[in-house]
Amino acid sequence: MKYKAVIVEDEVMNSDFLRHLLQEFCPNIEVAAAATNLEEAVAAINGQQPQIVFMDIELQTSTGFDVLQQVQYRDFEVIFTTAYDHYAIKAIKFSAIDYLLKPISFEELQEAVNKAIESLQVKEKENKLELLIRNVRRPAGEDFSISLSTSEGVEFVPLSQIIRLEAKGPYTTFFMKSGANLMVCKNLKEYELLLTEYGFFRLHNSYMVNMKEVKKMIKADGGYAVMNDDAMIAISPKKKDEFLSLMAQRLV
Repeated sequence: MKYKAVIVEDEVMNSDFLRHLLQEFCPNIEVAAAATNLEEAVAAINGQQPQIVFMDIELQTSTGFDVLQQVQYRDFEVIFTTAYDHYAIKAIKFSAIDYLLKPISFEELQEAVNKAIESLQVKEKENKLELLIRNVRRPAGEDFSISLSTSEGVEFVPLSQIIRLEAKGPYTTFFMKSGANLMVCKNLKEYELLLTEYGFFRLHNSYMVNMKEVKKMIKADGGYAVMNDDAMIAISPKKKDEFLSLMAQRLV
């Protein structure tokens, strides 16, 4: 089966290179159009109604996010491309959307395309794009929201509403301030990479906590963190010193 794609890239050489990579390594992708600026991109996406869009983040005087805000047709998977580790990469990751760093390797391109094709059957695309735009445009000081795919659908959760995470094999359960529990089919390591710089700490192989939600520490039996939902989380001996240091920083 062929999947229709649109390339949005302001450098013609980069656009041609990506088209060549797709032709050689992703033969199931058919490039229907290429655009170099905001107006061309909006027209190409609305006109061609592709299933996948390869979107450059920087487009001369605008951005790929501006394109997503202006298009009427949004029933597609987007794969962002950028020449450097852009400020918006975190927002893209929180929204469960893929990206490629230039120069693009064919292995990473194939992986991103395969993931996009797998997602095409799931009716979440427009919601993911809306979440991305909200994260990118959020006011200063406002939380990121994270996309959590559960068996019942997709939840978009502000980070401040998460108390703790618990790993069970390939699954991770999120415990929320509301009392709800959300289980997702991703391992805890993926969320550790995403959340650590936002006040979350993995204090045990099976547990990660929002440090703002730690109520107190109990030193007995090696140490426990008591959370605001009264859960008691054992602290790994290897993590104890780092945990105490983070707790001390909260008191400064």
